[in-house]
Amino acid sequence: MAATAPPLRSRPQTAARATSEPLPVKVLLTGTATGFLVLFLLVPLAAVFQQAFEKGAAAYFAALREPMALSALKLTLLTAGVAVPLNLLFGVAAAWAIAKFDFPGKNALITLIDLPFGVSPVISGMVFILLFGRQGVLGPWAEALGLKVVFAVPGLILATVFVTFPFVARELIPLMQAEGTEEEEAARLLGASGGQMFWRITLPNIKWGLLYGVILCNARAMGEFGAVSVVSGHIRGKTNTLPLHVEILYNEYNFQAAFAVASLLAFLALVTLVAKAAVEWRSEEANVH
Repeated sequence: MAATAPPLRSRPQTAARATSEPLPVKVLLTGTATGFLVLFLLVPLAAVFQQAFEKGAAAYFAALREPMALSALKLTLLTAGVAVPLNLLFGVAAAWAIAKFDFPGKNALITLIDLPFGVSPVISGMVFILLFGRQGVLGPWAEALGLKVVFAVPGLILATVFVTFPFVARELIPLMQAEGTEEEEAARLLGASGGQMFWRITLPNIKWGLLYGVILCNARAMGEFGAVSVVSGHIRGKTNTLPLHVEILYNEYNFQAAFAVASLLAFLALVTLVAKAAVEWRSEEANVH
């Protein structure tokens, strides 16, 4: 009598067993991750708001209404308001070129896009000092034209653009590469122009990734400290953004006001997390449907 072959296990059951772990392991991993989250994120965040409201709501809002704080807030919004759209244009153009075309220097462009991730923000600020400072390479030329870059708003914008320009491009490049060029090629055969292909094909396909990159870029632009600290000169009321204003208040031992202003940046971080989660959820829903 022939032996009966053992029944084959279904692939889902095999995959489920391969990825399952004993309960103690699950508890240990989950507890470790949760503990790090609480210790290094939630506790410091709670401490910021606790210190900000330590002297009451009146002192909190008085610190936010202080003229130097309002000036720092306006400068922060101005810097991000210029840097983010510039990075949006660059990111879309660079991602489109890299994902859709082959050209000499393509790998070099990809490497240069990652440069701000590998360079300290302080070093990038020093580069702008060497370029546009009074003794810098382009400093005398800018001064002859009446342009003041370092220790002024243009320097803050340039430094912020430099440290944030990878975010949109790096979010879009893999997304556009995964989509390929078939839809654009079909549209081209049907007589569509480059603008029509972008607005009707490319942009709808990348809109959630684009929004995700803009959210991250804006958060980094408003919270940048190292690069803008070097090029700002720390001129109160003129070149201090919110992070620099927090540093000055803390160094002056005005802790409650420092934490009150810092709470604005913490609130921005929370809004960024919520927006990021919303975009990820909406993107997943769009992919399902």
